[in-house]
Amino acid sequence: MMIKIQDGLYAFLWQSNRENNCNTFLIHEEKTILVDPGYRHLFNHVERGLATLNLSPEQIDAVIATHGHSDHLDAAVDFSRQTLFMMGQEEYRYFSRLASPSFPIPEPDILLQEGELDIGTVRFQVISTPGHSPGSLCLYWPERKVLFSGDVAFDQGIGRSDLPGGNGKLLKESLRRIAQLDVEYLLPGHGNVIAGREAVQANFRMIESCWFNYL
Repeated sequence: MMIKIQDGLYAFLWQSNRENNCNTFLIHEEKTILVDPGYRHLFNHVERGLATLNLSPEQIDAVIATHGHSDHLDAAVDFSRQTLFMMGQEEYRYFSRLASPSFPIPEPDILLQEGELDIGTVRFQVISTPGHSPGSLCLYWPERKVLFSGDVAFDQGIGRSDLPGGNGKLLKESLRRIAQLDVEYLLPGHGNVIAGREAVQANFRMIESCWFNYL
């Protein structure tokens, strides 16, 4: 399902209960940016969404992966050379050691670290948020008060910390950190988008009260 969140910002939400995949987000401004393209064999749902906006994968300028799990970055291998692929430096180092023919990791054009990232007119704050994976990143778009939270924070939930490289203590610290941001739209890697500052803050309070004892 595709939804328009703001002018130039769209979500391709994965809603199937039969197969795992992530949400994918599109920014269409001076540059066209795709966050977390998902699995290759399920990418047609993103292509259908792009087509409704008269866009094609060849028109994507940059693909960003919030972390190294295949349900978030597998489809990155199919983009053209003109499309820049970006992911966290620490994340790439960790998952490239685990790569295999059945679990390929695309080679990034740009390795991200915490700090500012400018892509055309869009300026992100790249925030290091380990815990679900060793080098997970969240992307904060201050101008729009939008947070791409990957698999760190969901609607009424959090990412797992029991996968290889996960760490519950670090995930808790990461959640506390992003909860301090001025966010009006929380765009998670799975599940529902959360809209409205109060709703976002209420969700972080619920996460702390219900989930932190398990980390």
